[in-house]
Amino acid sequence: MRLSRFFMPILKENPKEAEIVSHRLMLRSGMVRQQSQGIYSWLPMGKRVLDKVNKIIREEQNRSGAIELLMPTLQSAELWQESGRYDAYGKEMLRIKDRQERPMLYGPTNEEMVTDIFRSYVKSYKNLPLNLYHIQLKFRDEIRPRFGTMRSREFLMKDAYSFDLTKEGAEHSYRKMFAAYLRTFSRLGLRAIPMRADTGPIGGNLSHEFIILADTGESEVFCHKDFVDFDIPAEDTDFDNVAGMQSIFDKWTSVYAATSEMHDEAAFNAIPEGDRLSARGIEVGHIFYFGTKYSEPMGAKVQGPDGKEHVVHMGSYGIGPTRLVPAIIEASHDENGIIWPASVAPFDSVIINMKAGDEACDAASERLYAALGNAGQDVLYDDTDDRAGTKFAAADLIGVPVQVIVGPRSIANGEVELKDRKTGARETLTVEAALNKLTG
Repeated sequence: MRLSRFFMPILKENPKEAEIVSHRLMLRSGMVRQQSQGIYSWLPMGKRVLDKVNKIIREEQNRSGAIELLMPTLQSAELWQESGRYDAYGKEMLRIKDRQERPMLYGPTNEEMVTDIFRSYVKSYKNLPLNLYHIQLKFRDEIRPRFGTMRSREFLMKDAYSFDLTKEGAEHSYRKMFAAYLRTFSRLGLRAIPMRADTGPIGGNLSHEFIILADTGESEVFCHKDFVDFDIPAEDTDFDNVAGMQSIFDKWTSVYAATSEMHDEAAFNAIPEGDRLSARGIEVGHIFYFGTKYSEPMGAKVQGPDGKEHVVHMGSYGIGPTRLVPAIIEASHDENGIIWPASVAPFDSVIINMKAGDEACDAASERLYAALGNAGQDVLYDDTDDRAGTKFAAADLIGVPVQVIVGPRSIANGEVELKDRKTGARETLTVEAALNKLTG
């Protein structure tokens, strides 16, 4: 992508409304624009990151055996009346009526709708277990939306829903998602700690929040410091292995970890003082097992191997991609801007032509741009006529992992400079050697 043809509206000044680093950097780098309170447009730079986050989420959901579908944003109130949640949910639910005066709502979650889909088609235990997920916009009318897309009213959510014949099967499905979440957040460059959590309006009696530690976290969390050294499940993890999933779950729940709502001061104080960790945390995922809370009132039953009808056991599993993006920034930035993990960076590298219009700089930059693109690299080429200092500042701000700097002096010797955005390390190489390193 040539920067001269790209839409990247960078702001020179820090926006006054931004309270935390991620909000400030997302606005400054032209990732998002606020349209109204708690509602944002994702601009091209932000959309590229969001798409890469979603891609990793999809890969890990698919790896675990979940199956993707897509449900609508608007839902019939009748489904929520069946489950008993329509009146109980509260003012966070946006309730509307269509032109026929039928009560509708902008879905804050999809337990009722997916249960309706399930009961319409699945009649036998032979079709279980089943886990259906989608990535869709949600709306919750937060009383105080803040921190940009970290806590917005409209947000993107990956929500998955499992269906099993028995409680034991449902708990295995829960542990599969538990392991999938550990892999997902690790691939996003985050160390997420699963913590016992309150189930809230979703319901049920088994729940974990996945928390990353950050000074700007909304709640206080308490855990054992051993979590930072636990191994992430491998790529070849067998999610159908019941004992294997139990082992992963047991390991990651073997030491104390809880949100403030579930905190046990006595249990925490029993940990040796040097091993206690108390910090602020950001929730990036939440999983629930709630048994028959929805399937019972909505009649989601299957015929079991005994020939009798059985109410299915369910769980739900959420990850907020539009919340994850600022969470990653909170975990990875410096005074100059964002430092993206390579897995979600908007571009793999940025070519900085320090003197656009100079024949040698232009030729070398064009060669690098073409060669990297042909090698499958996603490259941003700063071909603008801005001053070099402005270009460097923009490259640091947007956080692309590698900067390829093409200047008149270096290119006269057939060389370019590579800068690692994370470490700041610089290396001078021939154009050929730089290409080999970037594509090797």
